[in-house]
Amino acid sequence: MTAATHEHAARPGQGVGARVERKEDARHLHGRGRFVADFAMPELSEVAFLRSPLAHARIVSTRLPAAGAERVVLRETMGDALDIVADSALPTYQSSAQPPLASGKVRFVGEPVAMVYAPTRAEAEDLAEQVEVEFDDLPVYADAASARAATGELMHEGWRDNIFVTLNADKDFDLHAKQASLVVRRSIDLARHCMVPMEGKAVLAYWDHQADQLVVVSATQVPHMIRTILAQCLGLEQGRVRVISPDVGGAFGYKCVLQQEELCVAWLAKTHRKPFRYIEDRREHLIAGANTREHHYEMTAYADDRGRLLALDARITIDGGAYSVWPFTIGLEPGQAVGNLPGPYAFRGYRCVTECVATNKPGFVPYRGVARTGVCFAMELTMDAIARAVGREPWEVRLENLVPASAMPYVNVANKHFDSGDYPASLVKAREMIGLDAVRERQRKAEADGRLIGVGFATYTEQSAHGTSVFATWGTPVIPGFDSATVRMTPDGGLEMRVGVHSHGQGMETTFAQIAHEILGVDIANIKLVHGDTGQTPFSTGTYASRSLVMSGGAVSKACKALAPRVMHIGAHLLGVAPEAVSISQGRVVGPNGSVPIAEVAQAWYLRPDRLPADVDPAGLEVTTGFKPKVDTGAFTYASHAVTVAADPDTGHVEILDYVIVEDCGTMINPMVVEGQTYGGVAQGIGTALYEETPYDRNGQPLASTLADYMLPGATEVPNLRIHHFETPSPHTEFGAKGMGEGGAIAPPAAIFNAVNDALRPLGAEVAQTPLTPRRLLEAIAAAQLADANRKAA
Repeated sequence: MTAATHEHAARPGQGVGARVERKEDARHLHGRGRFVADFAMPELSEVAFLRSPLAHARIVSTRLPAAGAERVVLRETMGDALDIVADSALPTYQSSAQPPLASGKVRFVGEPVAMVYAPTRAEAEDLAEQVEVEFDDLPVYADAASARAATGELMHEGWRDNIFVTLNADKDFDLHAKQASLVVRRSIDLARHCMVPMEGKAVLAYWDHQADQLVVVSATQVPHMIRTILAQCLGLEQGRVRVISPDVGGAFGYKCVLQQEELCVAWLAKTHRKPFRYIEDRREHLIAGANTREHHYEMTAYADDRGRLLALDARITIDGGAYSVWPFTIGLEPGQAVGNLPGPYAFRGYRCVTECVATNKPGFVPYRGVARTGVCFAMELTMDAIARAVGREPWEVRLENLVPASAMPYVNVANKHFDSGDYPASLVKAREMIGLDAVRERQRKAEADGRLIGVGFATYTEQSAHGTSVFATWGTPVIPGFDSATVRMTPDGGLEMRVGVHSHGQGMETTFAQIAHEILGVDIANIKLVHGDTGQTPFSTGTYASRSLVMSGGAVSKACKALAPRVMHIGAHLLGVAPEAVSISQGRVVGPNGSVPIAEVAQAWYLRPDRLPADVDPAGLEVTTGFKPKVDTGAFTYASHAVTVAADPDTGHVEILDYVIVEDCGTMINPMVVEGQTYGGVAQGIGTALYEETPYDRNGQPLASTLADYMLPGATEVPNLRIHHFETPSPHTEFGAKGMGEGGAIAPPAAIFNAVNDALRPLGAEVAQTPLTPRRLLEAIAAAQLADANRKAA
């Protein structure tokens, strides 16, 4: 049985499905947003860090400056602060302890060695430069191969080798592989990245003497979880720690873990009972900030003569950097990789080994898409390779391999529970929108300027809002359960909503208001969302994994539905009719012979209790309730992307000529917000495909320390994207909504590379390593030409 898939039609009004302008945009467009850097406090000191210039070395000695030594903090000074330890229940997992400041040795370039504070950041940096540290070099493991081969000084004391964790999957592989008539092998690489949000790390901490409480103002996605771990690391009761997350200038996963700097600044405020602040600069971000995405795939696909995939054998190596981050641990990335590699395809034989290796680089942090960009890249390039091997159109081979709508709900070979959707329909629509026949005709005619035209496709699934059972299998320190929401009607008939998640660009202030409006009819201008403050909101593990709209939005829906009967009961009494005779419509309680505005109902509860019925619910006009989907294995969003490119065989330049997206995230609460999230994700995916890379030399030195070296796509590199929506409601969530915040970033590298490889087909060349720089494209062409010459010579 499957839910109906239909194309989106615009809905009027302010409720679910309406294209309502985002409430939060007005303050940002007028410069009224408030970020950590905007706070001003008396006696505020600014913090700078002295960072390691070496990738792997012992700290022999540290000499402090004669003047200002009291404002320099080393690890031994912070004796009452615990290291950051993110343990996992995965059976092969090796635990790492990340000190707030380097202790004993350094493990990557940019690791904080000393913390310095002064009235201004410039003064703090000047003082930091006067701290002298003597190092004794250790062997550097600048890549997974060297780290795996290490026999001497390992990354962490007590480890048996430099492998964080190894995961295995084997489902009927031999049974199905032996039926294949075709075997296709590919080596595929995804480069290391930084996230580069507009606002980097930012934290301000002070002691609230009135509340006798440590207040930490942090640009974080997960304020409640940060409160939990800060209290633990600083030896405080959680009631004495309050975390406030104000406006956040982008995050993408970078801000969903405890950062060393957050712990350091919080320790300063706890110790000195004064305010301290640290703002990450761009160079610090590129050198010492989160690194992510670095995957290597050895793919072996077993198929029949038509290209029907029967079995897949994969070996995935992930460069995990130096430390496992709290709370998700380094196990999240390989866990997502082995679980999501099969994608939307209906094959039944699967074997996969995934190793996450510790190296002398910053610790690996979840990034928008968490492993799925890599597995989509590997899987979709492999599907195109199968199509070339059997001499068929890649989209046709894909179509025959996709899980059909008639099979939904479907449990795939990796035990992913696809809840609803029509994957083949999205691919067919993408083929239609990109105009495949016209592209093929253009290829036959050839371009006057010598450029080669290609078209590429990619289809993926995005597991969103996955919960307790999924995270429990990964053994993370914190496992999500119910998300809660409080909904309170104000005396004038407005609405206050309180949720534990926090927005860093998702438009929650608007979409959550639309959910409430759909149920209670209150004008969204009179609905306020309170979030990002552990002192005012119910607990939530936070904003990550495309979960906030489904989880906290679902809690808002449940709370509003629980509040509605109380409103109608009072309204019915005011109208002089039975409660079952009334309903709520457009902000009014409507009876058979009249109506009363909800504002009058609220006024009766708060200000005129003499007008209330005798049997009124004493809980009043405030509800707190929790929500998680009926099945917590996730609601699966999916999409097909198609792209047409022009590749210049003389210069290596790739131009995106056309790009289309056919997506289905279930019922859209606000289509405009969905499109904005998708467009932003695609821009990041184009960066992954063509521009972004954090390379390291053999000494572990980062080679992209400025934005002159780390290339990002700009307005001229992102084409005019065309998007089409299907809506297949999830049977497990409120309104049938599914998460989609990560989706746009997943497919672009695969679609673009497939298009380029389609263009290079006449030359016999193929590319499979991001980013696709002109040098790499020209090297691929040269390698193909050399191979062709050798064949002819033989």
